[in-house]
Amino acid sequence: MILVFHKPYGVLSQFTPDGSPNRTLADFGFPKGVYPIGRLDADSEGLLLLSDETGLNTRLLDPEHGHSRRYWAQVERVPTAKALAQLSGGVTIQDYKTRPCKVRLLDPQPEVPPRDPPIRVRKSVPDCWIELELTEGKNRQVRRMTASIDHPTLRLLRVQIGSLELGGLAPGAWRELAAAERDLIFKT
Repeated sequence: MILVFHKPYGVLSQFTPDGSPNRTLADFGFPKGVYPIGRLDADSEGLLLLSDETGLNTRLLDPEHGHSRRYWAQVERVPTAKALAQLSGGVTIQDYKTRPCKVRLLDPQPEVPPRDPPIRVRKSVPDCWIELELTEGKNRQVRRMTASIDHPTLRLLRVQIGSLELGGLAPGAWRELAAAERDLIFKT
């Protein structure tokens, strides 16, 4: 079985507490025996898959398999075309150069459910949403990538894995993936 979950802000991608005030996946009534495929940081939101099928982690998340993951990042200020091209070509974060990826300014800006707590808003600093499509997922990679071009991420939402989209699934809601949808997660 594969489950699609809209992970809310402040939830760990694990079932056991880590001593932080964050909630865990145990709070959402998942069937016994499932585990998360990949991770989203507690301060990231969006599409998280869970399964009871061994081997899916490697099949989906190993960069050699090239399955894309699409993120919407709300960043400080509006990046220039040059800054977006820099992200697209790969940037150095810590001691690692990211793989080339697809990046674009979202126009029109998306409507997303409100976050609790809301992001910080500074009247003198505009923000906007950009979309990044990656085939890798290092720890806090999108946040580090946007920071490297001086556009810190304020809010991060994973909206797609392969061709499977988060769609209108509400934050905190989950559903079992229908048999016809399983191939969507393996399409790039």
